[in-house]
Amino acid sequence: MSSLIIVAVFSIGAMLLAWNWQKSHANAGVVDVVWAFGMMFAGPWYALTGTAPLFLKLSLGVLTFSWFWRLGRHLQRRVFKETEDGRYHAMRKAMKDRADLGFLLFFLLQAGFIWLLSLPFWAVAQNSRPQTSLVVAALLLAALALYGETTADQQLAEFRKKPQHRGLSCREGWWRYSRHPNYFFEWLHWFAYPLMGWGGEYQYWLWLAPVVMFCFLYWFTGIPFTEQQALRSRGEDYRLYQKTTSMFFPWWPET
Repeated sequence: MSSLIIVAVFSIGAMLLAWNWQKSHANAGVVDVVWAFGMMFAGPWYALTGTAPLFLKLSLGVLTFSWFWRLGRHLQRRVFKETEDGRYHAMRKAMKDRADLGFLLFFLLQAGFIWLLSLPFWAVAQNSRPQTSLVVAALLLAALALYGETTADQQLAEFRKKPQHRGLSCREGWWRYSRHPNYFFEWLHWFAYPLMGWGGEYQYWLWLAPVVMFCFLYWFTGIPFTEQQALRSRGEDYRLYQKTTSMFFPWWPET
């Protein structure tokens, strides 16, 4: 249990530092960067302190480190090179003179999410009877998801570089089939953990990981805020995009 406490303390400390940084830089997007790197810390830490066989702990450590390192670096480049994300700018305007307190609570909530959403890593690290075939399948699934999310992010970044695309929605590559392919592949990778944890004490509980992540992405912290900001910034073009393109699961666009 001490490993769980360390992750909780680390998450709170990191988010308090991030909150203090955003006060002077007026850029709350740093919360996403710290969340990703916090998850990157939690996975290998649980792998290091867990009781699972070495090959499973190595698999867990490599998977979580590589996944969240890539995500953290991607977010870091975007946050520190651009102005504050429209979602957080809208929150700042809405909170007015209470923004500092409001963001403090928000950052601490994100620290809680690091702890909560990294619990599957801890559960996998306690699996003393993993099934090798399922661990291999989990790594292959995660590799596919990593490829999908990486290429989706690259396609969007290349689209946004061109001045003529200002105010328009990306419909290239994965974005032709889903309005949020990056969220879809993020969700897909969470199926790796119940596969890695199968045979252990928490094998059934681990199936809550993709369910909980789907709820977060689809209804709470992901898609709703992103869609609202897209409508504010892209207006009618995004409304048309909504009518023709699947919101989450990749599918052929309507003509």
